[in-house]
Amino acid sequence: MRRSRTNLSRWLAAGMLAYAALATLPAAAATPADMPTCNWSDWDAFRQTLLSADGRVIDTSTENKVTVSEGQAYGLFFALAANDRPSFDKLLAWTENNLAQGDLVSPLPAWIWGKLTPEQAASAAQTGKADNGWGVIDSNPASDADLWIAYTLLEAGRLWQERRLTALGTLMARRILREETALLPGLGRTVLPGPQGFKLSERRWRLNPSYVPMQIMRRLAALLPEEPAWQQLAGTSARLMLDTAPRGFSPDWVEYETGHGFLPDAATRGESAYNAIRVYLWAGMLASDEPQRSALLRAFTPLADYVAAKGYPPERVDTQTGQPGPNAGNGGFSAAVAPYLAALGRAEQASAQVQRTRELAQHEPPGYYTQVLTLFGLGYLDGQFRFARDGALMPAWKTGCPAR
Repeated sequence: MRRSRTNLSRWLAAGMLAYAALATLPAAAATPADMPTCNWSDWDAFRQTLLSADGRVIDTSTENKVTVSEGQAYGLFFALAANDRPSFDKLLAWTENNLAQGDLVSPLPAWIWGKLTPEQAASAAQTGKADNGWGVIDSNPASDADLWIAYTLLEAGRLWQERRLTALGTLMARRILREETALLPGLGRTVLPGPQGFKLSERRWRLNPSYVPMQIMRRLAALLPEEPAWQQLAGTSARLMLDTAPRGFSPDWVEYETGHGFLPDAATRGESAYNAIRVYLWAGMLASDEPQRSALLRAFTPLADYVAAKGYPPERVDTQTGQPGPNAGNGGFSAAVAPYLAALGRAEQASAQVQRTRELAQHEPPGYYTQVLTLFGLGYLDGQFRFARDGALMPAWKTGCPAR
């Protein structure tokens, strides 16, 4: 039975009070020198080139050196996977203080922060929300970042045995459910890309298949059994990925209309590019006993066949015709498809994409997004982390470091 809005508000308020009590507990100390860690050079490079001293992941490829909540979310995940508690704490503190108005429990984090226009800076200064002309550019949250943050907080609470992180992750997951999902007729409860701007009409919504990794949906369903909506979200997430790629290429964005189902996104014309590359990455990292794994691997075999024929993944694809564009994807694209190829049993092709990622990095320093895809794809293949069937994170520092 779905909760009424009044009951849901009371439920969330009670959780916030519980978190407030837990927040008074002393924070865990930084990872001691004798705690297990594994050598992970890609994570070291990420910290050195993109992570500021105060915990901000900087997108150096943008003119204004912005920070997005997605980058903070991924940084938190990699810090946990590396057992790097000092970096984790800095990332979490910066995210809470700068993207969530100092309280990650109350508002979901804003999606982008950076150099403000003079008008934005003047307005922010009046409310004390700007720092020397820097601040939140757009306060609308992004559910892909929020899901990864909630997941990582819950897994950090388990792996580091800290109740404060578990409580924070639980409350954030509840707020995601309340503010970033909707009941779509004919589909069911579904993750929206954000609270605002994605309901196009009373019968039409805009969705993103790369926002719903099965690992995260399974884990939140397992850890929050008192809220059965997460089980439904796991099912609709699988449909969002499987039913939107009729020619074997996932679109960046898609629309859903009551009575008509999934339709090409009008704004991007059904293009597959920098969002969709993550769909293949998430599929490639699924546990071998994940119920949807076989269907997801099979759905995108045209992509694998293209990589086999050309030696690289395409940068862009028209998902309605299945016609790739003329340009090759960058090294991050190769890193993203490598686990997928390996999961298909195409080990030689996966190795070739790993080699391509490394070779391209030698010629041009990789930017933020390429480094993120590299950490996920190559980190997974190197054995830095795995995901269990229920989505639980299994980092190498717990299971045994990769052989070198």
